[in-house]
Amino acid sequence: MEPTARSIARTYSDRVYPDPWQKVEDYQRVQAYAAEHPNAGRTAVGTALELPAGRVRPWLNGGRPDPVRGIETASANGWLDPECDMAGALVKLLAHVLAGGSINETFVPAITIGRRVDREAIEAAFAAVGVDTHCRHANSDGRATELYPATDASVLGRCLVAMGAPQGAKTALDAVPAVVWESPKSIRRRFVEVYVAHRGLHFETKATTRIQEERPKSYIVDLHKLISESVSSHVSYGERGITISANAARELGFA
Repeated sequence: MEPTARSIARTYSDRVYPDPWQKVEDYQRVQAYAAEHPNAGRTAVGTALELPAGRVRPWLNGGRPDPVRGIETASANGWLDPECDMAGALVKLLAHVLAGGSINETFVPAITIGRRVDREAIEAAFAAVGVDTHCRHANSDGRATELYPATDASVLGRCLVAMGAPQGAKTALDAVPAVVWESPKSIRRRFVEVYVAHRGLHFETKATTRIQEERPKSYIVDLHKLISESVSSHVSYGERGITISANAARELGFA
């Protein structure tokens, strides 16, 4: 399951390697060769592996490429090839980001507090993946209050991007990320609950809720399918969004 070492590496950019994963593999080859030939210098290692000595030197002296550092951090947090509980927590966090958050240019994810999604719920979502949070814009009249990770923020954001979250604008997203569909039904249901909590419009006079998205029609169709399979009551969609019937909204916990 995503994120994997390869997909995290590919969220990085590199001036030398078109595919940053190849840089990780070269680093690993250098470390393996050096372990077997501890007396070999950078020139010998570079010659044996057909790599420039100048590239090999920092790797022999304790330096690590950024993608390697990111992979190691993700692994230490349990985000790499996550097991069941962590996988579910990451997919839930993905729902928060897709529906009520964003990932900025430095890969830091942030989630906005909303009417149905309070601070405690967002803090719990981050805590489930092992990070505390900071808050910003709490006293600003013109900006929404957001929570973001206090530690390893950019690596967590890269993991979410590897899982299918967009970096920057979300309007081009044309499908629900594959990692959601690959998850067990209970996790898909939790994804839907979080998504609707963020995006579902509240009406004072009726329990029906509606999601309006400025995204491609294919995304609306995919999201409709995901919501429909999570409830037994009626859910419909059109060009302007998705309408969740009162009974379906109640099934999702929205009275």
